[in-house]
Amino acid sequence: MIFNCDICGSSDAVEVPHAREYTHDQPIHICKSCGFIYVRERRTSEEVAATWSQSLFETNYTARAPYVKARQIFVAETLDVEIGLQDKKLCDLGAGEGQFIEIVNAPPYGAKAFGVEPSEKNCSAMTKSGIQCMVGTAEDGAAREDLRGTFDVVTAMWAVENCSSCVDFVKSAFRLLKPDGSFCVATGSRILVPFKKPLHNYLSNIPADTHCFRWSANSLRALLMKCGFEITFINHYVDNDILCVIGRKTGEKTGKADAPAPRDDWNAVAGFFERWHRETQSYYPR
Repeated sequence: MIFNCDICGSSDAVEVPHAREYTHDQPIHICKSCGFIYVRERRTSEEVAATWSQSLFETNYTARAPYVKARQIFVAETLDVEIGLQDKKLCDLGAGEGQFIEIVNAPPYGAKAFGVEPSEKNCSAMTKSGIQCMVGTAEDGAAREDLRGTFDVVTAMWAVENCSSCVDFVKSAFRLLKPDGSFCVATGSRILVPFKKPLHNYLSNIPADTHCFRWSANSLRALLMKCGFEITFINHYVDNDILCVIGRKTGEKTGKADAPAPRDDWNAVAGFFERWHRETQSYYPR
């Protein structure tokens, strides 16, 4: 299925320069209206989730690596400082093996966390560890009446980029939250910042729609605002490996109707990838 830009709806887009050289000829696009980077041709959210849970997660990824635990602790500390976690009901979307839930449920945080995770294997492991969870996507979680509107905090770590519809994903988080609840998104800080890795370590030849979206600070904030969140926190992402944004649930509008959504200049985004390719070829050729 072919998609327009998820954030602004425009169909006018150009390909990310040199992307096909790193993705086994799979195109990635830049919206010429708002600068958002997205994959235009995608499968359904269920199919993408199945690829992650049955293939990629089984063979390529575990949260039990030190660098993953470190970034989960970063998110836990950020949330605790910004909004406090003690006794807060928290829902982690794409909970994986449950490591983040283990962290925030334990001292000093003291949250009461629940996991939504598409992998049956991971959910089975969480259940055995005493973690409350459900098998499914973010949309599946938001469809449950017993979960809707019950959480103080919803988190999504390195997950909003890996779904088929980022708007449906974030609207699901919105529905899970209580009024004035907080949604925290953490992802890699890669776009329009100093290069932090060679381009071949950022783009790969796995199915492109398993990583549909590439976030800048502007595009991530614009997505949350589009879905009814008022931005309350953004970290110092320029020289940090992590981009972390927190939004407060306010309504279908952000409460600042006249505030324009942040945008990136598509020429600047394309030029950024041109430079990234040149730097990679000059200093880190494969």
